[in-house]
Amino acid sequence: MAIVVKRVYEKPAKNDGARVLVDRLWPRGLTKEAAALDLWLRDAAPSNELRKWYHAHRESWNLFSRRYLKELRQAAATAALEKLYELVAERSRVALLYAAHDEEHTHAHILRQLMEGMKKPPTGTGPAGAAKQRAVRRR
Repeated sequence: MAIVVKRVYEKPAKNDGARVLVDRLWPRGLTKEAAALDLWLRDAAPSNELRKWYHAHRESWNLFSRRYLKELRQAAATAALEKLYELVAERSRVALLYAAHDEEHTHAHILRQLMEGMKKPPTGTGPAGAAKQRAVRRR
């Protein structure tokens, strides 16, 4: 499994695998065809309030990260994370796409760390939660 993080404005590549937009807002000036998405997970993105707060407090990346992880415990975000865990389990490669200019400080990196097990997932999510969801759906 390989998970890459890249700007949605970059040209799609054959080795992107499944292309997943993880922004709440559609990227300005980009057509659906140019984005070449497999999935758009709006609810995996930070809330509008958190996004606006971070834009006003760029120096507070660590605090943003903690607040974002806390937001991921909400029902809609948890459901989006489960879809993402399932996709990562099914596909050998996944590209998490975002529109922000700052390539180093983006929530997509936090999502990648969750998917790769480098960060502890919010309660009820993660590979075990995704497997449980698949088992329930099969019944």
